[in-house]
Amino acid sequence: MTANTDDRLRLLIERVERLEEEKKGISDDILDVYREAKAVGYDPKMMRAVVKLRKMKPDDRRQMEMELETYKSALGLD
Repeated sequence: MTANTDDRLRLLIERVERLEEEKKGISDDILDVYREAKAVGYDPKMMRAVVKLRKMKPDDRRQMEMELETYKSALGLD
């Protein structure tokens, strides 16, 4: 490898490391929000489920809900 290639690689690695640190900080912030929600009486597990559903496209969400109902019915749940 040349010096330019080595420098480029080092810079890319350092960028990834900084982004990983930022990601950890954001993950910690999210956990703090869930802890706060729990402290005032909300269920973090349900909140996570709602966040997951809100990320989905409406058609995907409907499909998933239909499949879930099919599985529940097959297992005699509700």
